[in-house]
Formats: sequence, C-alpha cells, structure tokens
Amino acid sequence: MSRLVVKNLTKIFTLGFFSKRYVEAVKNVSFEVKEREIVSLVGESGSGKTTTARMILRLLRPTSGTIHFEGTDIWNDLNDKESLKDFRRKVHAVFQDPFASYNPFYPVERTLWQAINLLENTPSNKKEAIELIKESLFRVGLDPKDILGKYPHQISGGQKQRIMIARCWILRPLLIVADEPTSMIDASSRGGIIKLLEELREKEGTSIIFITHDLGLAYYVSDTIYVMKNGEIVERGDPDSVVLNPSHSYTKLLVGSIPKLYRKMEDI
Repeated sequence: MSRLVVKNLTKIFTLGFFSKRYVEAVKNVSFEVKEREIVSLVGESGSGKTTTARMILRLLRPTSGTIHFEGTDIWNDLNDKESLKDFRRKVHAVFQDPFASYNPFYPVERTLWQAINLLENTPSNKKEAIELIKESLFRVGLDPKDILGKYPHQISGGQKQRIMIARCWILRPLLIVADEPTSMIDASSRGGIIKLLEELREKEGTSIIFITHDLGLAYYVSDTIYVMKNGEIVERGDPDSVVLNPSHSYTKLLVGSIPKLYRKMEDI
C-alpha cells in the first residue's frame, strides 16, 4: 500500500522585480512511497530534491501537481488547525544542518517538549513527560545526564542529529523526510544515524524519504532509488538495477564518481 503518492509535481520560482525570470526547479515529478519503504532521492546540488522535500513537508506550495499522504491531498484537504497538527505528528523531518534546527537561546530538550505537545495522547503530568524524553534519548544512544539542560553550542553535531531522531521516537511518525541528515556530521556518527533511521522503519513501520547526493550511500540504505537531474527524475528502480546497471548518462556519471562502489561493480 502506498503511504505517499506524488503526482506531476512542479515548482516554478519567479526571480527579479522589473525583469522577471522563471526557474522551473521541479518538473513534473511523480513517485510513490510504500509502508516501511526507504526511498532515496539522489542528485547533485540544484537537482530539485530538497525543493521536492519541502513541498512534501508542506513548507513550500507547489505550482502544480498533487501530494497525497495516506489518501489525503495535503495542500487542498488540510484546512483546519487540528488536521494540520495531525499531519505534523505523522510526517516529520530531519534536516541537513543540525545546528540550524535549534534555537541557541533555549536548552536542546525544548525540541523534545515540542514533540510531546504534538502527541495525540499527551502525558498526564510533567514527570511522565520527562520520563518519555529520557526514554527517547536512551533510544538513540544518548545519556540524558549529558544532554538535558545543555544548550546547542555545548553538544556535538552528531548529538544534535540524534536528538532530532529522538523526536521521531516520541512521535512515531508514519513518514520521515531526511534531507542529507549525515552530510554535516563527522564520519564516526554517520553510521549511527543511518542505523537509527533503519530501526524506526523496522520497529515502528516508518517510511523514509532519504535525500542525498551520495549514490553509494543510497545504494546501501534504499529499497528504491530515484535519480534527479535539473528538476526531473531521470532514472528509477531498485538499487541493483539503478546502480549496477544504470541506463541514464547522468546516473553512469554518479556511479563512476564512487571508486569503491565502482570497483565492486566490476567484480560482480
């Protein structure tokens, strides 16, 4: 069953005031995300993958096309505060820059309290809420004693991303949109972030849209890969067919830029 259906999605930006110029950032994009599926949108900077994600997250209105989540048109049918809150509860984002996800004037657990406020069945008292926050931190491998009361500048980028995934453990969303979640953290933390996302898929049935410029990483984590170039999907399929037997010239270029993966392909 498809959890998310994106059909003919297009976004055109208007630039300039007196002499207007139009940029088609996303062009007639269509794809689906099934339950428990990890789908990767792969492409270079400017390929349209982040713009697509922002439209799915209801942060940027499409010029045309539709986005249906659990059968609901998210841009035409979510017309009241409660339905929007339910959407935010079920669709969650992990952004590229862990530093930009926090207000520097508040302790980092503020973002976890915001997640608790989104819950359909909120804890009955503050003590229960704090226990839920601690449990979520333990889930992502963080000791609450090292996190609670700290400000963003006092913890690492990897810890910040783990806290954002702790939000997901609190909310148990049906869909996570992870926009380059490992690109701005150190290499030692990247594997742990990927593992946490995979655990959410396995234990909670969460679907994941994984946005990356790294085709090699997409190969190892995805059920389905969509390759984007200049706002369009130029290739799609399972990881083996896309990476080991690419048909589009741009996909072949991406494959050739990953030496380790390329050597593995030649050994097959």
